[in-house]
Amino acid sequence: MTERSKLVLIGAGSTVFTQRLVADLILSGEADRWELALVDIDPVTLDAVDRLVRKMLAFKGVSFPVVSTTDRREVLKHANFVVTTIAVGGRRGWELDVQIPRKHKIFQPVGDTVMPGGISRAMRMIPQMVAIAQDIADLCPSAYFLNYSNPMTAICRAIRVKTGVPVIGLCHGVHYVEGVLAKFLGKEESSISSFGVGLNHLTFLTSILCDGKDATPMIKAKLDEQRSLVKQEVRDKKDWPNVVSGRPSRYSDDPFAWSIYDRYGVFPVAIDRHITEFFPERFPQGRYYGRTLGVDAFPIDDRIALGDSWFAEMLAVAQSSNPLPLSYFDNVPGESEQLVQIMKSLQCDQRFVYSVNMPNQSAVPGLPADAVLEMPASAGGAGFMALQSPALPLALTAKLLAKIAAIELTVEAALSGNFDLFVEALIADGSISDPDDAAALARDLIEAHKIHLPQFS
Repeated sequence: MTERSKLVLIGAGSTVFTQRLVADLILSGEADRWELALVDIDPVTLDAVDRLVRKMLAFKGVSFPVVSTTDRREVLKHANFVVTTIAVGGRRGWELDVQIPRKHKIFQPVGDTVMPGGISRAMRMIPQMVAIAQDIADLCPSAYFLNYSNPMTAICRAIRVKTGVPVIGLCHGVHYVEGVLAKFLGKEESSISSFGVGLNHLTFLTSILCDGKDATPMIKAKLDEQRSLVKQEVRDKKDWPNVVSGRPSRYSDDPFAWSIYDRYGVFPVAIDRHITEFFPERFPQGRYYGRTLGVDAFPIDDRIALGDSWFAEMLAVAQSSNPLPLSYFDNVPGESEQLVQIMKSLQCDQRFVYSVNMPNQSAVPGLPADAVLEMPASAGGAGFMALQSPALPLALTAKLLAKIAAIELTVEAALSGNFDLFVEALIADGSISDPDDAAALARDLIEAHKIHLPQFS
């Protein structure tokens, strides 16, 4: 019998992640490879997730060991993989991260990575993620630590600065956008491959291939077909959904992303919903093609409410005596994409290449060696090895350098609880310029989240 690998999932109450990961484990046909430990600080949610996982296993007639606990230290020993999907403050905290900046005329469509919402989230997330890393160093130092929680770059940088634990950040953005490009070109998803470097949620695809050949001529031909219609289509567009399911397929679905491609010849991940937040100077007060970001363009309140409904559905399914819906095994876009393949590639030294978040180590010219970048890396028996990259256009390198500097301030503020550094991080981010205004916003965010911010007490 194959020796089982122990996977510890911290933040198992994540609305959809656990469901999709368990479905992937079951459908892989290699259930005998795994044992699963589910960790969540909310016992009610944890009980529901435990029930759901067991129903999924029973539905498919598959079995592997599953344990659930609110104390991660109980299960970290002998772990082979530790995966984090936590969100300190949950969806109510997320709401405050986008609603409070609105009172200061700052509008965000996501609010989990940069701008005031992402910086506020980092203040809550970094101390807890560092504590997890310290437990990993103590109890399972040889385990692979894979993080999905946001803000990805700030979290991974803080963990490495404070603990030295070699956390790797994973995000499905590049994989998802390859599917977007496939739909744009009318091709199968499997036909598209890419090479991209940057920061999480602002990764630039410097090479896009279709069936192994440069896709540039095909892309430019499609853009030329649509170019004359873009302005009218944008004006007429009624729906800018703030979800990752489905695949937008026209220039007018993500006009800012395609404008970057037109200008620099590289395509930005993860398209307009995320990348607009890295360019607040281009969207003052959230103005976006006649709409407002986070309000009627990628409405964030609707997205958070959708998360609430998904969570309620998960609880209902877990506690119901009715058969499990077949949709629980659908292959739909989600953060857990590729995780099972990545873990197998590491354990079996397959050396397949994935987009990961790790220190640059001089793989990307023009960016700091210790900066955490999103870039292609081979996953093998020796861990993750970054691939060498060509330099990005100078203007985009300058943008990344500015964001890296703001993230450094964010990390130091979160680790130290220094109010002045919090203010400086907000200013460096670029969405607010007046120090007094930035201080007022920082005070409002700290007051709203003070239960999760002991370092600022």
